[in-house]
Amino acid sequence: MRTPILDLARPGFHAFCRAYFGLRLAGIDNIPRDGPVIITPNHQTYADPPLVSIPVHRPVYYMTWDRLFEIPGLAWAIRRLRAFPVRLESQDARAAREAVRLLGAGEALMIFPEGGRTPDGSIQPFKPGAFRLAVARGVPILPVTIDGGTRSWPPGRILPRPGAIQITYHPVLRPDSATEPRRAAMDLARRAREVIASALPRA
Repeated sequence: MRTPILDLARPGFHAFCRAYFGLRLAGIDNIPRDGPVIITPNHQTYADPPLVSIPVHRPVYYMTWDRLFEIPGLAWAIRRLRAFPVRLESQDARAAREAVRLLGAGEALMIFPEGGRTPDGSIQPFKPGAFRLAVARGVPILPVTIDGGTRSWPPGRILPRPGAIQITYHPVLRPDSATEPRRAAMDLARRAREVIASALPRA
């Protein structure tokens, strides 16, 4: 499925982000061009979904906090950008079914495994949902590191300030089909978190 409006806006948005955020993209050759994939970035700012999607030249669907769909106007906009709601406080069967449907159709799905934004730039504990889904469907994970977002747009600040953001796309990780599913999901989450952390500055 083509995305002509987004494709038209992409170069201008990319140029703006380079100028304002000092945006640098690394490892873009690791982005799968087709086939099902779950993109799992760490989460630093509200701008993370469009920033991570800049070099992904294929439709991306976003599993998004359900409370954002309660905001008038915003719900309409993010649905047009292929977001669908998920409850973070409990298991959400409807969101899981939609994720399974999209992956079965060979789509790219973005899930932030921390669930919410980090308060200080450090990686928060990962929720298991994305990795259980990857194991159940036998699809790869694309780990992505966002660095510098919290410095530019920390929690509590209304608008971002100019900064230096780097986004690194790591080689895909595949679930171990020979391992018991629960253990395989835990191992996949651990590997993804370690890879993402490897591109962040050490405290």
